[in-house]
Amino acid sequence: MIKLTVLYPNSADLKFDKDYYTNKHGQLLTDLLGDAIVSSDVNFGLSGATPGSKAPFVAIANVTFASLESFQSSFGANAQEILADLPNFTNVEPQVQISEVV
Repeated sequence: MIKLTVLYPNSADLKFDKDYYTNKHGQLLTDLLGDAIVSSDVNFGLSGATPGSKAPFVAIANVTFASLESFQSSFGANAQEILADLPNFTNVEPQVQISEVV
């Protein structure tokens, strides 16, 4: 299994539309990647480790694929459209990690 993790850093000038991200961007991913997605979840940051501190990430999304090949073929064919949607909900550049799930 392969997991795509997308982390949206929290910053002072952050713009992040949770409603758009959850309902429209999430649906776009489902429409474009379809059955290649094994599972997915979104986590919205509440705080950092110290009580009352700002969460380091406003959102963290995880999308699991059966294999690296499945991820590459589904995402690669749709990357331009997916990335073009980012300005519709955020002004930060996400950090991306692809991991092997064991």
